[in-house]
Amino acid sequence: MRSASLEIELKTPEQLVLMRAAGLVVARALELMRAAVVPGVSTADLDAIAEQCIRSAGAVPSFKGYHGYPASICASVNEQIVHAIPSPRQVLAEGDLISLDCGAVLDGWHGDAAITVGVGEIKPELARMVAVVEDAMWAGITAAGRGLRSGQGRLTDISHAIEVATSRAGRYGIVRGYGGHGIGTAMHQDPHINNYGRPGKGPRLVPGMALAIEPMLTFGSPATAELADGWTVVTRDRSVAVHVEHTVAFFPDGIWVTTAADGGRGTLPAELLTARA
Repeated sequence: MRSASLEIELKTPEQLVLMRAAGLVVARALELMRAAVVPGVSTADLDAIAEQCIRSAGAVPSFKGYHGYPASICASVNEQIVHAIPSPRQVLAEGDLISLDCGAVLDGWHGDAAITVGVGEIKPELARMVAVVEDAMWAGITAAGRGLRSGQGRLTDISHAIEVATSRAGRYGIVRGYGGHGIGTAMHQDPHINNYGRPGKGPRLVPGMALAIEPMLTFGSPATAELADGWTVVTRDRSVAVHVEHTVAFFPDGIWVTTAADGGRGTLPAELLTARA
């Protein structure tokens, strides 16, 4: 079933439960990679860990083969914002930051999430930026839950909450042209979700939606460039970037963060969560 606004795929509660199974595969792969992030490991090593985890669960990496993408994860280091291709030549060093973006499809349903991890000891200002982007993501997820609960929420309430949380925390660049998205039987669906903007605009937040909420911040200018490989997006000024993401399912009685191991219980107010979480 699709809504009259855009081409937004609305799922049944039973279908959203299937998305939770895919989300847990992604959560496990990300935690295994997080544990493996140390100086000397290559981004290709991390890709192999993720693919083995995903396939051993009976799932398939969403990214591999997507429009020709050659790997199971995106592994974006320092000034790389998103979509960097893993390589045995990209070896992590003390003080680096790496964004690990991972997707899996299980029984036809997708999960998609990302984390940013410091390599060894990182500068305090970079650790703070990681905390800021995580807080901004959860602010967006909270806005989604409140909007669903009230019955009055609109898509850009999520965007606005992310922007406000970011701007209150400091002078970070909010990347434009890239953002969150709908997800379900395909990894990328309508609607696109900016990480900035006025509230109260766009489609209403309703049960059956599933959204990947995905802020990306820079330590300097938000201007971006795409490298010659046709995938890797970097900051034009080569400032460090951070990126996090969770998939959120909308049930009649609340939301469920399908790619969080705890479903969001450790972070979100209990009244925003579905009883299934």
